[in-house]
Amino acid sequence: MSQLTSISIEGCSKTFADGTQALNPIHLEIAGGETLVLLGPSGCGKTTLLRIIAGLEQPDPGGRVIFNGDDVTDLPIEKRNVGMVFQSYALFPNMTVAENVGYGLKVRKEKPAAIKERVDEMLQMMQIEELKDRRIEQLSGGQRQRVALARAIAVRPRVLLLDEPLTALDALLRDHLRMEIDSLLRRLNITAIYVTHDQAEAMALGDRIVVMSKGEISQIGSPREIYHQPKTDFVASFIGTMNSLPEKNIYCRPEDVELLSSSEGADYVGKVTSSFFLGDRTRLVLDGIGSGDFIVEAALREEIADGTEIPVRIPKGKRIQLDTQIMDKGTL
Repeated sequence: MSQLTSISIEGCSKTFADGTQALNPIHLEIAGGETLVLLGPSGCGKTTLLRIIAGLEQPDPGGRVIFNGDDVTDLPIEKRNVGMVFQSYALFPNMTVAENVGYGLKVRKEKPAAIKERVDEMLQMMQIEELKDRRIEQLSGGQRQRVALARAIAVRPRVLLLDEPLTALDALLRDHLRMEIDSLLRRLNITAIYVTHDQAEAMALGDRIVVMSKGEISQIGSPREIYHQPKTDFVASFIGTMNSLPEKNIYCRPEDVELLSSSEGADYVGKVTSSFFLGDRTRLVLDGIGSGDFIVEAALREEIADGTEIPVRIPKGKRIQLDTQIMDKGTL
């Protein structure tokens, strides 16, 4: 088996012609075979970083991109052997599905028989064999996404780059394709970098998550580390829902709050201002605990009326304390 591609990002910043600083210097190590997710709000620099890795953007002088020890900073995308899936899919409307999937192989001047064999393999992997002769405009959003993935991996890239590939799809299809992409990446055993602003996608797909804000890395860690051990106030507030407790810099997640039947042993008592039945759980909004709304999520079958006083307890092991120095700096 060929060597898996590790990636080193060394001091890569990006300043555009109009003076906009899209990225401050980024240092990042990505292991061969790892799925790394770049997560953050719009404008945080995650797509710019992905494009630098792809070779679609050049970093500011001094920044370097290293693939397996080789400096590829000055190589264009076609020389880096990367596969890329765009948010817009970027499929060729004048080609059939099979022609789209085989396009990269044709550019590489592979033999027609080899192209057909590889295309058939990709169509089967994506379960779209019956679509091979269709035009792109005849496909649904989910089908187009599968074609874009097939085209990207048909050339056996060293690195697979995905830029918000599920954003244009409806919620149900997005959830389904998220599971398919996760399964695909595990089977391919390829180095993959996935850009998204969707926390659920990041948690489901990433071996590690890089949370970005304002052109910088706020935190790097496994999905569990990012969720349960946020290091900055930005990460704490951006990933999921977080409650602020009256004690300084202490937080907790809504699902970690225990509802009690009496005030004995309670840490706090809050008053219900609203409740929402979500099927598998009920979300309660309480007033009187900490600053602002205090959210509780619990498996409740009965309705709870607004104005009801609810005693709650937050186990010591479920409390999250942020480092005030890191909070003030806002980055690692």
